Amino acid sequence: MNTKNLLRNIIATVIILLCGLSQKVMAATPNLTQYVNQYIGTGGHGHTFMGANSPFGLVQLGPTEPLRGWDWTSGYHYSDNELIGFGHMHLSGTGIGCLGDIALLPITDTKQKSTTFRHEDERMHPGYYSVKLNNPNVLVELTATARCGFHRYTFQNGAKAMLALDLAQCLGWDTPTDCLLTQESPTRLTGYRRSTGWAKDRRIYFSMDFSQPVSLERTDSMYRAFITAGDATKPLLVKVALSPVDIDKAKANMQAEMPGWDFDATVKAVDADWNKALARVQIETSDNTRRTIFYTAMYHLMTSCSQFCDVDKQYRGADGKVHRADFTNYTTLSLWDTYRAAHPLMSFLFPDMQRDFVQTFLNIYKQQGRLPVWHLMGNETDCMIGNPGAIVLADLTLKGFAKGFERQALDALKATQMIDIRSLDILKKYGYIPWDKVPTNETVANALEYCIADDGVAKVAKMLGDNDSYNYFYNRSRTFAKYFDPQTGFLRAVGTDGKFRTPFNPFNAEHRTNDYTEGNAWQYTFLVPHDVHGLIKLFGSDKAFMHKLDSLFIAEGDAGENASPDMSGMTGQYAHGNEPSHHVIYMYNYAGRPDKAAPLLRKMLTEMYHNEPDGLSGNEDVGQMSAWYIISSLGLYQVEPVGGRYVIGSPLFKKAAVDVGGGKKFTVVALNNSDRNIYVQSARLNGKPYSKSYIEFSDITRGGTLELTMGPKPSKWATKTSDRP
Repeated sequence: MNTKNLLRNIIATVIILLCGLSQKVMAATPNLTQYVNQYIGTGGHGHTFMGANSPFGLVQLGPTEPLRGWDWTSGYHYSDNELIGFGHMHLSGTGIGCLGDIALLPITDTKQKSTTFRHEDERMHPGYYSVKLNNPNVLVELTATARCGFHRYTFQNGAKAMLALDLAQCLGWDTPTDCLLTQESPTRLTGYRRSTGWAKDRRIYFSMDFSQPVSLERTDSMYRAFITAGDATKPLLVKVALSPVDIDKAKANMQAEMPGWDFDATVKAVDADWNKALARVQIETSDNTRRTIFYTAMYHLMTSCSQFCDVDKQYRGADGKVHRADFTNYTTLSLWDTYRAAHPLMSFLFPDMQRDFVQTFLNIYKQQGRLPVWHLMGNETDCMIGNPGAIVLADLTLKGFAKGFERQALDALKATQMIDIRSLDILKKYGYIPWDKVPTNETVANALEYCIADDGVAKVAKMLGDNDSYNYFYNRSRTFAKYFDPQTGFLRAVGTDGKFRTPFNPFNAEHRTNDYTEGNAWQYTFLVPHDVHGLIKLFGSDKAFMHKLDSLFIAEGDAGENASPDMSGMTGQYAHGNEPSHHVIYMYNYAGRPDKAAPLLRKMLTEMYHNEPDGLSGNEDVGQMSAWYIISSLGLYQVEPVGGRYVIGSPLFKKAAVDVGGGKKFTVVALNNSDRNIYVQSARLNGKPYSKSYIEFSDITRGGTLELTMGPKPSKWATKTSDRP
């Protein structure tokens, strides 16, 4: 072989090796952000965030529209085309509006308060958002790290390089109480914003750097100012770092996360972060629409709770004081929603975050005397009912994430469930919550939520050998039976006289004023996920229970003139659009009929989620609606909120591999899976026959393979009493 041919062969071999290496790298980090459709949930009642952010980041930088009503609580609704600014923090899927502040808006003159755009001029993928404004003619591009937002404004056709900075602007109930804006140098503005509203004392500090010198013009209002750059022929770059602590911390956050000015490199790095996070679950499907819905759900899950601390881990606590920590502090804890599917999903999907959640919860307890209910930017909002923070902490403790903090966790759980507020004083006095002793109504829903939390306390107490506490809280967790009316087959409000409240209409769902919360008796009769067999026993038999459960999905009735708008995504009286229903279909497994669950699960997966703006059947609720889709499409659901037993349903995909940490993967394989083959015929766990219709948390986290053989007809799989959860 001559030298030329030898060299040619060597080059060819190197190219082949490099191509092989490139393919391996691409396989290891697939481009999954291309399957995220951020429009999903921005229409209808989805209330999802639109803009640029990083996984679980504090900064959610995006367009903010005028608050025209309930459907604008995230700051963006697909039906609208007017913008009042690009704010640095938003909420995703909430029923109440807040944030949207520290907002910049390109303007033509100081009188301009808003501008318009077309959806055709928007471009986005996780970590990047752009839009061309109509007036002025400016291309706006946004990206973000956890604590920093990055803007690029390209002024076209002679547009003036002018921005409005609005510190008053916010969404919802929020009202500014104080602010500061200082020009520290020709290229740096700093300040803070303090406000009250849903969060009673909210504080955010910022440092804002410009790529060229700017002039600052103030108005009569202390909250609004105008920024002008001298050279509009080149893009104006703006970096904004946030801190819950102080201005110096905001500067340090910028130095740590965004020291340079390469906008495109930042976009690329954030996209890589999103791809890595999305790849925690890799699915096999030939249906790209379902792939898009799945990875958009993953994106929404990670646009939920957010980091609320600086890069050095300092944060502002529930007591308003600054604290040093050795963990990542989290906020935007919509726990009444997320204890049901989001937290059980994240406990194996993001195990590295769970100890931080434990410490976040315990520190909130130390600072405010009880565990969080609905925490927002260091503030307890007390939104919704029960003590959902106790449920999440109990579950994490039983799963081993509170190692070294177990006793502290139990103390916090007990104290939270014994404090004399939020109807707990009445519960302790009467042993239940009489409707005629609570002026706020919703007594049945509140009592049932407390039962679930009490069950969590009992399980942790039992684990730690505290038998007295176990007995007390276990007995209190079973008081749901007090509300059961055998004559009607519903859980009903009971008065101090021991009689059921009349008149009674199981269909009535008057918003926040009846005996239930955002629902009716049909839905809340099944809100006993912690003791499904105890509920079945109240009905007298599996058959009687299933008759009632079957009826839920076909019953029709008038919910009333003032019915809760949250009661949506209806199949009969089952409301998939609201969280109290999310576990109900899986209750069939407890009665030995997983085959009855299968068609209903597939119906929810395929009919309640769509690849379009109005693609959710209810509020996203800070990740919960998407979490249900993710975990249910894997074929799993943790019905009992505390304990870690995951019920097996009907997986949507042929194969899904979950990175459960430590180099381990848990894979669900559905053989012969199709839209027709929805019933499990048999199962194997790690190669061995498996007859149970549930698996344990430990089965998932140790890694392995759950193999389900699917078929077109119901089977006898998992119908024996010994195989039920």
